[in-house]
Amino acid sequence: MAGIGGSVAGRTWVAVIPDAIVLGGGAAGLFCAMIAAQRGRRILVIDHADKLGKKIIISGGGRCNFTNRSVSAANYLSANPHFARSALARFTPQDFLALVEARGIAYEERRHGQLFCQGSAKEILALLVDGCREAGVTFALGCAVQEVTRAADGFSVSTSRGVFTAPKLVLATGGLSVPTTGATDLGYRVAQRFGLALVPLRPGLTPLLINGTADLSGIAVDAVAEVGVARFQENVLFTHTGLSGPAILQVSSYWQQGQAVDIDLLPGRDCAAELAAASAVRATALNHLSLSLPRRLVEYRIGHLPAAQRPVVQLTRDERIALAEALQRWQVVPQASDGYRKAEVTVGGIDTDGLSSKTMEARAVPGLYAIGEVVDVTGWLGGYNFQWAWASGHAAGEAI
Repeated sequence: MAGIGGSVAGRTWVAVIPDAIVLGGGAAGLFCAMIAAQRGRRILVIDHADKLGKKIIISGGGRCNFTNRSVSAANYLSANPHFARSALARFTPQDFLALVEARGIAYEERRHGQLFCQGSAKEILALLVDGCREAGVTFALGCAVQEVTRAADGFSVSTSRGVFTAPKLVLATGGLSVPTTGATDLGYRVAQRFGLALVPLRPGLTPLLINGTADLSGIAVDAVAEVGVARFQENVLFTHTGLSGPAILQVSSYWQQGQAVDIDLLPGRDCAAELAAASAVRATALNHLSLSLPRRLVEYRIGHLPAAQRPVVQLTRDERIALAEALQRWQVVPQASDGYRKAEVTVGGIDTDGLSSKTMEARAVPGLYAIGEVVDVTGWLGGYNFQWAWASGHAAGEAI
């Protein structure tokens, strides 16, 4: 059985048995390892990839939306909507921002409190990796996990580079999103092996597929998208295959197969009342409404209605209502989501009922922890998922 020491040319050399093994070298795993090692714990991070933090590097268009100014449990989906509150309160966006500023990383604030690197996402990865190395964390990269079992002295992890043991094990394996980065279901399989329940998985923050939008491809408008109680006002982008853009990505995390998505293309306005007030307008309804929305989109939504070709001044009350509802109460039933291929997150995961909200430790399996995306806590678009990685990683790092 192997301990930890370092690696040279892909070959591990052994020194001592670690206090904890962290499976996964992404945002949550690296931050957990750094926090724990700074407390004097001997930490081994195992990852099947040959490089750390691949999802960090590509996030935010390469700029990494590393947190949000304002974060609360309300910004997350979970079977237990209160679970994230404890960890989020104990490690806040301001706490992570202090690390960014101490490192001298230039950042900028965008809409809705989203914080991005001005330079490159690689700066956030360097903050984590350097912090780990300075604290003595050891890495085993390109190290495929084959089996995880309980051992007399904790946990045994069989890998392509030998067997490692430790008293504690942290699942920071991420979800199924962005498969091009090497995402796997390892964390879910390990959790189930130890009797932890899973909340059903589905892709989140992903485009929705509908027919007939190819001619609208490239159009983006500010709109409201709703699914059930979820309501977001952001850009809606039309693509060759359906709908995307921030508003659609947000509601996709709530959307279930067969559900309708309600779209208001003129948010904050009363289109029917505005048409009634335009008593002197002799332009056709289609031409008049094309002053507020791209003409192709207006034609797509109302071009089939006879009233669209009538002068606004001649419209009846029922015609005005029909035109307004076509633009402001558009109901779409997607055929499917665009799946994990385009998803930014995985909705669902390890059931939080089996975890401590304070330490992220499994209640029924002492020494086993789960953090980040593998847990049934999924954030909105806008830096919330990174903040969950930092907060849950910090909670476990302080506990192991």
